[in-house]
Amino acid sequence: MSTTNAATLPVAVTGLGAYLPERVVTNDDLARVLDTSDEWIRTRTGIRERRVVAADQATSDLAIEAGRRALRQAGVAATDLGAILVATTTPDHTVPGTAPLVAAGLGAEVAAFDVNAACSGFVYGLQIGGSLVATSGEPVLVVGAEALTRIVDPGDRSVAILFGDGAGAVVLEPDVDARLGPFDLGTDGRDPSMLWTRAGGTREPASEAVLADGGHYLTMRGGDVYRNAVARMTASSQRVIEAGGIKVGDVDLFVGHQANLRILEAVRSRLGIAEDHCHITVDRHGNTSAASVPLALADARDAGVLHGGATILLTAFGAGLTWGSCLLTWRGDA
Repeated sequence: MSTTNAATLPVAVTGLGAYLPERVVTNDDLARVLDTSDEWIRTRTGIRERRVVAADQATSDLAIEAGRRALRQAGVAATDLGAILVATTTPDHTVPGTAPLVAAGLGAEVAAFDVNAACSGFVYGLQIGGSLVATSGEPVLVVGAEALTRIVDPGDRSVAILFGDGAGAVVLEPDVDARLGPFDLGTDGRDPSMLWTRAGGTREPASEAVLADGGHYLTMRGGDVYRNAVARMTASSQRVIEAGGIKVGDVDLFVGHQANLRILEAVRSRLGIAEDHCHITVDRHGNTSAASVPLALADARDAGVLHGGATILLTAFGAGLTWGSCLLTWRGDA
């Protein structure tokens, strides 16, 4: 079930920051410890390499650095923020949330909370953060950050090849000439086992038995996830395009959740978006869940493919199941 909000918010992205851990793990690196190969991974996922957190890094460390870079570009002090949102499915701790740790790391005592909508979390965070900006007039920092390599079984070829670590962040500020939205957000929680970490929560707390059978690791049914991702992201994107009163040809840049190249290509094709209007980073980042959309946005900016006034379509799909899409008008100086 989706909820489409046709309203647009007078909110702009004024700062954009990204952070990737230094360690690069290539497909050949994985082939040395798993029954796989570079060709096998590339042909099925489009991934060539991914970044992996250092032993002393956690999700909050990535989020703090991405947030610091976004704030610096926006020229906004952390103490001037109205709120900090961290979209993540890999928090530092079960309790407390990661956002208060990020706020402390940035030197701010502001409202700070997590958003866990898995890979869709950043898009969810944009609507929440944009709404806060529109009602309060204060800037808001929205971060997508993940350390997914910490929650996958390194010996499970079906998932270990897919995921990477990183963080991306945006500063949102009021701007009467800007346009954030419409949004379309949805969930279908009837079968969470399609993509989940079975144990470690209140349904099945951590125990010796859980550790023994690997219930604390992320698992997925790849075929089911693929079919749902393509269908949900396509339909959600179509709804925001219609709600925004534009045509597919008006989309200057398509930035989808970077989970799998085949998924992105299928969604792009079904929407009828030209290949050169689709920005791809999954080949270098792998699936970074809630961090993938802001990381791809930052990469597009650095590649010089964003320009002031550009209409950007963002869409994502993740565990839950969750999905979300929105339109964003690029201001040009972020």
